[in-house]
Amino acid sequence: MPNIVLFSGSSHHDLSQRVADRLGLELGKVVTKKFSNQETSVEIGESVRGEDVYIIQSGCGEINDNLMELLIMINACKIASSSRVTAVIPCFPYARQDKKDKVSENCSRAPISAKLVANMLSVAGADHIITMDLHASQIQGFFDIPVDNLYAEPAVLQWIKENILEWRNCIIVSPDAGGAKRVTSIADRLNVEFALIHKERKKANEVDRMVLVGDVKDRVAILVDDMADTCGTICHAADKLVSAGATKVYAILTHGIFSGPAISRINSASFEAVVVTNTIPQEEKMKHCPKIQFIDISMILAEAIRRTHNGESVSYLFSHVPL
Repeated sequence: MPNIVLFSGSSHHDLSQRVADRLGLELGKVVTKKFSNQETSVEIGESVRGEDVYIIQSGCGEINDNLMELLIMINACKIASSSRVTAVIPCFPYARQDKKDKVSENCSRAPISAKLVANMLSVAGADHIITMDLHASQIQGFFDIPVDNLYAEPAVLQWIKENILEWRNCIIVSPDAGGAKRVTSIADRLNVEFALIHKERKKANEVDRMVLVGDVKDRVAILVDDMADTCGTICHAADKLVSAGATKVYAILTHGIFSGPAISRINSASFEAVVVTNTIPQEEKMKHCPKIQFIDISMILAEAIRRTHNGESVSYLFSHVPL
């Protein structure tokens, strides 16, 4: 693959290395550091003139610092005369702040921070965005540059078929009404039934009550969602499914944020396994929670980069996982 340079930000170097290995490339030389006043400094260690540049930086860890680092890296490559700069953002930061919250008492003064991040990326010089399972697909419309929103669904289907022996007798469950489209797509592909849980919140990260819509009795229940943060919702959902007669409960999530009490909640919940993709580093969390497993999505990102570089469509990736 000539005229391509792949850089890694500091948020998830392991995933960047996996993508580079899949493409048969070496990661480009870049040095990131902070001055004593905590300003971020980036030094690109090789020429990018006329090159097709891809920068992998996930929205995790120290999110604000990592976002700023990504913006500086994009701008550094752009003003160094690269032909195109693509930001590969497996987990898009601020994606949950995609609209004014109608529940908030001060909703008229709430920001739409996902739009602000989109503007910042464009102003920094990004020509293209590659991301995965946006929390709200309309975020693509916040950009005036091309955005490829990849889906983890093909990898999820493969994991289910390879790791759940009773998958033909399973039921796919959405922990909220907003994920109904996601679970119906997976259920249709597996030719199984689906259910959903209606939840009512008193406030953010706190669920008031849940109502199960569907029959899970004597079936393996697979909770599917795009992300889990403090895990209050999915753990309550797991208890609801067990009380409704489910024989086993799995959770499959694209972005495992697992902040605050998440790990202790998962350890105490009725899960057989909580499966996440590696859009966010999970090594440390897996040490404290044996229920957590991860699906490697580096091949999907690598194939998206390869196809983008070659001017090919990435729509193939919406239904297939190249092995």
